[in-house]
Amino acid sequence: MDEKYDVVVVGGGAAGLSGALTLGRARRRVLVIDEGRPRNAPADGVHTYLGREGVPPLDLLAAGRDEVTGYGGEIVTGAAVSAERLDAGGFRVRLADGSSVVADRLLVTTGLVDELPDLPGVAERWGREVLHCPYCHGWEVRDQPIGVLAAGSIAAHQALLWRQWSADVTLFTHTAPPPGEEDLARLAARGVTVVEGPIAGLSPDSGPLTGVTLENGDVVPCRAFVVAPRFVARSGLLAGLGVETAEQLMNGHVMGAHVPADPTGATGVPGVWVAGNVANLGENVIGAAAAGVRAAAAINADLIEEETRRALAAHTGAPVSGERFWDDRYGQSERIWSGDPNARLVEEIADMTPGTALELGCGEGADAVWLARRGWRVTAADVSGVALARAAAHAADEGVAELIDWQRHDLAESFPEGEYDLVTASYLHSPAELSREKVLRAAAAAVAPGGQLLVIGHAGPPPWDPDAHPGVHLPTPEQVLDALELAEGEWEVLRAEEFARVQAAPGGGQAVRTDNVLRIRRR
Repeated sequence: MDEKYDVVVVGGGAAGLSGALTLGRARRRVLVIDEGRPRNAPADGVHTYLGREGVPPLDLLAAGRDEVTGYGGEIVTGAAVSAERLDAGGFRVRLADGSSVVADRLLVTTGLVDELPDLPGVAERWGREVLHCPYCHGWEVRDQPIGVLAAGSIAAHQALLWRQWSADVTLFTHTAPPPGEEDLARLAARGVTVVEGPIAGLSPDSGPLTGVTLENGDVVPCRAFVVAPRFVARSGLLAGLGVETAEQLMNGHVMGAHVPADPTGATGVPGVWVAGNVANLGENVIGAAAAGVRAAAAINADLIEEETRRALAAHTGAPVSGERFWDDRYGQSERIWSGDPNARLVEEIADMTPGTALELGCGEGADAVWLARRGWRVTAADVSGVALARAAAHAADEGVAELIDWQRHDLAESFPEGEYDLVTASYLHSPAELSREKVLRAAAAAVAPGGQLLVIGHAGPPPWDPDAHPGVHLPTPEQVLDALELAEGEWEVLRAEEFARVQAAPGGGQAVRTDNVLRIRRR
């Protein structure tokens, strides 16, 4: 595929399809990627969904897919296995079949996994006779014998809730502690029976459920069995983007792990939204659909804001601000780079006598900190205040804060003062407005007699993404040398060559990337 969309929606349940429908009606190009394995497939029907009460889950999804495609949305059956942020903005989502798509925004509606109690018969009857939500299934088992498996501190709450649908409710403590005196009194007042002791399984092994078998051999009549699974958001796709999960509580009970988000579904990572059970473990179908609509509206508003900024810049002729671009980039996660120094920089200058150094485009400070630990006094410059704050914290943690002067410069407009024994510029590429040649000429002018200039850059895009750096010039070492316009006889070229390095590829594995290095010394 390798196509570009405004929004890619990962997950084709009620949340994902509702989001895609909203975006399609907003005239957005949207793609839904769905494995085709809805969590509620075993259920007989969807309930409390106004206007669609009792509709079979697969029928609801089929109707939703027709509605999405009717407004121009696209749907593909497949598994999204990884997502990465692109240097030029937006995201690339890779599928299990090796294809990939690019989008300006992501809406992840992958739902959750039910981690069921390890009891014979529970998994086999899940969604039919083994239930968890009375609002989804209580009416269908009304007035029947209902067994409830105690789940820690919410055991009494569970049993009293289901008592609304049947007068014949039994709470099985199994391996949980028995209820306290107050809870026992409340349960007794409502006629709920409490059975202590371990459960052996559900009876019979096949066919309709008739009872719960205890380890002592007793069988307690039961036509429906209620459990509280641990709900775990299907968030693996988000891990590579820096989106983390957190515990979700209900009355002090840990329901499981979800992806925290604001009321619109926006995560802590710009450009990434979540909706449905991946964000709220207790959401029902109609609530998930509503969350998908809210997230889609927020995404559309975010895209409109970005498009307006670009239009305004084009209208006024203003260049893209490097400060804004890089502050936004660093603000996408707690850390962008690895925290380790550039291996080629380490190799090139490991034998130099420490003196004064200027690092241009220092980012989160790994190279500057390494230099300071070697005894260099470093001036480190970057356009991003977000990056410089992280770099300063890193230096403080390493005990070298007094050896580094962090300076904020938009190198297209200002440059650090002074002369230095070493000036470095590693991967000084930017899609924002930046005359790289002008900056490197200023870097050469800042090198003291006998000092060195080290320039490291990409020789081309990464092998897994040929379009990774649109509009960014990636010169050869010879082109860099020519652009410096050096005075004849004043400089000695120590190294000008391409080199290969192994880099972790998105989605796992490693790839070989070609970069280049120019190292020159002022005579």
